[in-house]
Amino acid sequence: MKAFAQFIQEELNLKDGRREVENICAGADRYSMYKTGPVLSISHGMGIPSISIMLHELIKLLHHARCRNVTIIRIGTSGGVGIEPGTVVITDTAVDSFFRPQFEQVVLGKVIIRSTKLDKELAKELINCSKMDPEIPAITGNTMCTYDFYEGQGRLDGAFCTFSTEEKLEYLTEAYTNGVRNIEMESTVFAAMCHLCGLKAAVVCVALINRFESDQITIPYEKLMQFEQRPQHLVSRYIKKCLGL
Repeated sequence: MKAFAQFIQEELNLKDGRREVENICAGADRYSMYKTGPVLSISHGMGIPSISIMLHELIKLLHHARCRNVTIIRIGTSGGVGIEPGTVVITDTAVDSFFRPQFEQVVLGKVIIRSTKLDKELAKELINCSKMDPEIPAITGNTMCTYDFYEGQGRLDGAFCTFSTEEKLEYLTEAYTNGVRNIEMESTVFAAMCHLCGLKAAVVCVALINRFESDQITIPYEKLMQFEQRPQHLVSRYIKKCLGL
């Protein structure tokens, strides 16, 4: 997120002579936050619990700061399902491990089910921005959110594994049939919380691998860094468009 903040600072021509952007949450261990012009760049850690803590505190911050017309976009990496590595997936619907468009939250011992609806117009605008750059292959598709990186995502390379290669491929095929094009660990709670409070939201993640072919990243480091920058460049293009730049 620091790298993204520095990138946005240059893209918006806000460089003021400082060598680095400043972490305005310095001294706290929860996350890092950078403000570059009208753009907040915040790290959220890995997994549903981590990002939900950040979102609760961010939403309160936005409320007390009296921010209006806020757009919030999660950018990151993911595992692709039946797509080429390097493809950017703009999430149509965030789904759980059963391919359901919902997030289950336990509150006071009761299971609360919340919608994972994302802003369709925002997704469409992001796709249109991607068409302006042929070096950023982008598609829309469902994103499956899991609670675990290894067994929960059908990986065979964890510390232990209780299923076969055939069972893994059968599950991934079912996911693909249900419109899933990538897998990560934050999208359902992100979509649910943003929808609950009326925040315009999108998820933009690049696929680093095709899970039908591999569980581990095998591309060269330079190519990996190039892929990881694609969501940043796409979102930067959208931000500049919104600002009329």
